[in-house]
Amino acid sequence: QVQLVESGGGLVQAGGSLRLSCAASGRTFSTYAMGWFRQAPGKEREFVTTISWNSGSSTYADSVKGRFTISRDNAKNTVYLQMNSLKPEDTAVYYCAAGRYSTIPGDYVNWGQGTQVTVSS
Repeated sequence: QVQLVESGGGLVQAGGSLRLSCAASGRTFSTYAMGWFRQAPGKEREFVTTISWNSGSSTYADSVKGRFTISRDNAKNTVYLQMNSLKPEDTAVYYCAAGRYSTIPGDYVNWGQGTQVTVSS
């Protein structure tokens, strides 16, 4: 298992950018697919993006495609989420997760505590 800690959230104006990081502890980080999910108040947790263990594959939700980019550095045990052209509807708590390459939250076995992203209009 891995322990995950997100950072990089904050308040940004619409159209701006943020880069989230998720640092993992444990030797098995490179064996996991890594995903980003988000949850807005009163809504269910939703899939944002995922990347395979070797960065060979990635998948994005339609709502973020072309604006967000996921990447990972297995040497640093870190996964990143670059978010550009942010919109108010991107406001949510963002979670990173380790597990299978999937869009389903239940396929991920380890979760971070989340980092708040707020986009003002």
